[in-house]
Formats: sequence, structure tokens, C-alpha cells
Amino acid sequence: MPAIKETTLISESRDKIREYILKSFLFSEEVFPYTDDDSLIENRIIDSLGILELVTYIEETFNLAVSDEDIVPENFDSINKLANYVSRRTST
Repeated sequence: MPAIKETTLISESRDKIREYILKSFLFSEEVFPYTDDDSLIENRIIDSLGILELVTYIEETFNLAVSDEDIVPENFDSINKLANYVSRRTST
């Protein structure tokens, strides 16, 4: 995948994920008060049930099947990690 297309995909994914988290977990439509690298778990934005909701959102929105092995902090603990995970999974 060309770098520009991949960068665009990551950026679009990041925007969608950020908007979903803002509305579904922070119950707001204002500006996202964290950076895209901030830990969603450490900042108590999501908990274990929130992770499951996030998995469902990722599967439905990006047409991906998320395996149990993929549900780890390295993939799901920040907006950037989620966007990169989506990019990796959709580019294969």
C-alpha cells in the first residue's frame, strides 16, 4: 500500500475512533481532552467492558474480525494504537 494511502487510512481511522470514544465513553461532542497517545485504560476512559464495546465497534465499522489474541494493550490502549491496528489489519 502506498505510504500516502496508508497515512490517509490511519488518519481517517483515528478520527472515527476518537469520535466514537468521545461520544460513547466521555458522553461529549466537544474536543477530545486527551492526546491520541494517552492510555485509554490508565486514564480510566474505558474499562474491560469498554474494551469489548470497542472491539465490536472496530469489527462493525472497519469490517474486521478481531481475534482474542489481538485484544491486548499494544493494539487497544490508545487512539493511535487502535488506528495503527486497523491499518495493519485492513492492509493485509
